[in-house]
Amino acid sequence: MNISRSFNTWRKYRQTITELGRMSDRELNDLGIGRSDIRRVAREAVR
Repeated sequence: MNISRSFNTWRKYRQTITELGRMSDRELNDLGIGRSDIRRVAREAVR
């Protein structure tokens, strides 16, 4: 169970990074996110 949960958490983290990484700087700015903040936002998304 714990391995499955860890894998799903990692997958959600990677998906968030991928989706935010595909956005333009303007789109990220509209969300209040800087390109350097993507990993932090992804970590917060999986908590």
